[in-house]
Amino acid sequence: MPEQHSAPTEDSSPRRRRPTLREVAQAAQVDISTVSRALRPETRRRVKPETAARVLATADALGYRANPFARGLKDQRSMTIGMLVPDLGNPLFPPIARGLEDGLREHGYAMILGSTDQDLDREDHLLEVFRERRVDGLVLATALREYPLLDRLLESEVPVVLVNRTVDDRRLAMVSGDDQHGIGLAVRHLVDLGHRRIAFVGAALSASTGFNRYQYFLAWMQSLGLEVDDDLIVFAPWFTKDDGAVAAEELIARGKDFTGVIAAGDMIALGCYRALRAHGRSVPGDVSVVGYNGSRWCDEFNPPLTSIHVPKYDIGRQTARLLMTMLRDPDAGPTSVLLPTTLQVRESTAPPPA
Repeated sequence: MPEQHSAPTEDSSPRRRRPTLREVAQAAQVDISTVSRALRPETRRRVKPETAARVLATADALGYRANPFARGLKDQRSMTIGMLVPDLGNPLFPPIARGLEDGLREHGYAMILGSTDQDLDREDHLLEVFRERRVDGLVLATALREYPLLDRLLESEVPVVLVNRTVDDRRLAMVSGDDQHGIGLAVRHLVDLGHRRIAFVGAALSASTGFNRYQYFLAWMQSLGLEVDDDLIVFAPWFTKDDGAVAAEELIARGKDFTGVIAAGDMIALGCYRALRAHGRSVPGDVSVVGYNGSRWCDEFNPPLTSIHVPKYDIGRQTARLLMTMLRDPDAGPTSVLLPTTLQVRESTAPPPA
């Protein structure tokens, strides 16, 4: 008698990846918001019957199941917003968080703050914690240009606002300082002082802040008729003092003359101070340095750092206002808000040596 085998159970079969809302939308040839409305009984009436039927059939054929992040928030609100930052040690983020907290408080909301330490697994875990806490919205300062969690966030139906970052896909709301204007202020400041050999110490091209500031540096230099020397452009792995020092060491080791440096962040600029001094160069006597973000610590640098001020607290406040708008109108499309940046001149910049 042939040996009989029982049919494999669900638990014993290979685990299949759950289809995403985007895949359902692509298969049904509609946008994600239409799929979201069609799949929820309470909003299905806002979709044409024939379209809703097609979406439901497509979802069923693909084996789509609703993301658990999307459940539980429609019947009642938790009055909490989750915020993720990459590094609480970076002076950029506390004032943004404070502005967000103050803005949310005016509407009766509280904030839950988490730090990812630039670890995607930790970020994924914290998002799950926020889901369990039933947050009404998310604020992320952690997104990379190519963001692995993007589809999950779009699928969640929870309002999401990126702060100081954006993604190449551009389907999430964003509030940031105007980096194009800010880098222009930095370049023109050094040029007005008489500098022509200007170096750029950037960081993390995987992050929009690193990539955009680098691209804007190139554009402004070219628009002002200045030579862009590739040997005067280096990149730190991230926006830290140690990373900035390592990058500045590489810049100096190339042996090319420069009299000015624009750093992609204030902590990178502080690392530049350290490397320059280690090689006997004074700031600003030999090299002028401009930072970026306008940290309140800039006055404590030696010498105090000229920097592009990003309105960090206002970014937080504006993010709170945008979240409230998105909660009132869930169908509103993503909004990008750029707040003005300003030049704060201190003692780290001067005319180049004669």
